[in-house]
Formats: sequence, C-alpha cells, structure tokens
Amino acid sequence: MSAVSCPGCDTEYASTALVCPNCHRLVHGDELKGLGAQAAAAELRGDKAAARTAFQRAVLLLPVESRQRLTIQTRLAELDGEPGPVRTTPEARPAWVTGGGAIGAITLIVWKLKGVLLLVFGKLKFLTLGFSKAGTLFSFLASFGVYWSLWGWRYALGFLVAMYIHEMGHVAALRRFGIPASAPMFIPGVGAFVRMNRHPATAGEDARIGLAGPEWGLGAALVAYLAYGTTGEPIWAAIGYSAAYLNLFNLLPIWQLDGGRGFAALTREQRIVVAVTLAVAWGVTGQGLLGLIGAAAAYRAFLSDAPPGGDTGVLGRFVGLILVFSSMLLLGVPRH
Repeated sequence: MSAVSCPGCDTEYASTALVCPNCHRLVHGDELKGLGAQAAAAELRGDKAAARTAFQRAVLLLPVESRQRLTIQTRLAELDGEPGPVRTTPEARPAWVTGGGAIGAITLIVWKLKGVLLLVFGKLKFLTLGFSKAGTLFSFLASFGVYWSLWGWRYALGFLVAMYIHEMGHVAALRRFGIPASAPMFIPGVGAFVRMNRHPATAGEDARIGLAGPEWGLGAALVAYLAYGTTGEPIWAAIGYSAAYLNLFNLLPIWQLDGGRGFAALTREQRIVVAVTLAVAWGVTGQGLLGLIGAAAAYRAFLSDAPPGGDTGVLGRFVGLILVFSSMLLLGVPRH
C-alpha cells in the first residue's frame, strides 16, 4: 500500500487514510469544501437530488467518528424526510459547508483553532523523536553534565534544549526536502550537529535547510523570554539571551555555519543588504558579535562565489533573523 506525506506536518500515512494520524488534518479537505459548495448551491436552487449526491460523496471522505460526518448524516436524513421544498436558510445547511450564520462561524473558528493546536502538539511530538536515538540521548547527557558543572542544572538543561531545538529545525527542513538525516549529536563543551546523507539539490534548498536551525532556535528563545515575562525568574531571561546569541553566532557567513549556507544563495547586492543590516544592528546594540558577522558578510559580498541570480526569500529570512535576535540581545540579562 502506497504512502503519502501530510502537507501540514510531513507525517506519512496510507493513501486510503481519511485523516492524518499526527495533526488530524482532513486528507480530503479541499475536495470536501468543493462538495460542500455543490450541496449548498443545489439546496439554494431546490435540487434535493443533487444536494443529496454531494452530501453522500462527502460522507465517504470523513472519519466515522467526526462531528462533520454526523452533521452531514443528519442533513441527509432531513432531506429524505422532507415532503416540501428544501429550506435554504442558514440553519437548514451544515455550517462548515456554507460558512454562513453565527453557529457556522463559531464552528469554523473552533475547528481552525483545533487544527492549530494539534499542529503545535504535532511539532512537540516531532521534537521528542531525537531522544529516541541512544546516541542523541547519551551525548545530550554528557553535555548536560559538563554545563551543569559550570553553570548549574537549570541553565544547563534550558540551554541544551534550545540547542536541540535548533538542530531539530535542520532535521525538519531536511525531511521536507526528502533528504535522510541523522538525529542530533552533541559534543560536550562544543555544540551539536546533524549529518545529512546526501547534499541538497540547489543552493536555495541548502540555504533554507541552514536557516531552519536559527528559525526553530528563535522559537526556543521566544518561549524562554515568555517564561521570564510570566514568572519573573532571571534564569529564563538568561536562557533566552544565550539561545539568541547562539543562533545569531550561527549566522556567521563562513564555512559550514548556517549563515555560510544562507549566503551561498545570495547575490552580491543581497549580501551587501545583509552586511548593512548587521552594521545598523551593531550600531544600535553595541554587540561585538554583530560587528564580527557584519565584517564577514562584507568580506563575502565581494568574493567571486556570489551567484548571478539571488533568492529573495532567503534574503528576507536572513534579515528578519538578524533583526529579531538583535532585539533580544538588546534586552540583555537582568541581574539577580
């Protein structure tokens, strides 16, 4: 039996599935919307037979236990039992089909919110996959012991989790491009890395895989700062600041760092834009790291390895990461 990948969370499932087992996304969502529109149009013109046909096809594309299937089955029963013309008021039609009426709007909002929440939980589930590998778990614990001895267990754990999330960002991007990759491996006192089993097809793919690490790392830093704002405990601000610093360092456009992979997809002019952004951020924050990255960016801008055609998407992500991480560094770490 062939398998397909969910467009929402990349989970593979059988081609006969009706719902993603991970994020619970409806496999035939687009087709269901079309059938809903057909049924609504048929009811408006009083064609019960056409409405019934569309609803019957929709039922077969919905899980047995779903609320939408129950709603359609109820509507089918009403169609079969009505002696008179079909009612066309919003109450007579499934809210998910027509999108009309207060009940329909509320149902749609709740369903969308449910999808977002399930997607978040799906990402959290994905984050745990790395620790199912013995090498990842043992190297994480080894690094944890080193950092614990230096800064205490709370900071060590938070900093390493932020590092792990950064690496899982690379893993997620590699999966999205169909490239097999290892789980993250930690080197005590140095950092972490992910091995990919083949090279990306284009410089744009490689750049997006590289920048996915800082993008996921940004999420970790934001969560830490949110925890600080909620609890007022300086340890969370320290973790958020360190995560921002670590991910910003990875934007250095040299060697195999994430910034180097991102720069490979940028033209000379685009590299200059990045260098100017870094110079401005350095001037505002006074952070020496930004000056160092800016100098490296300026140097790379005038090398002959710049491609003739650039990638504006990569440029936007690069500049956005610089600005957000620079803002985080500007917050600093409160003193105990």
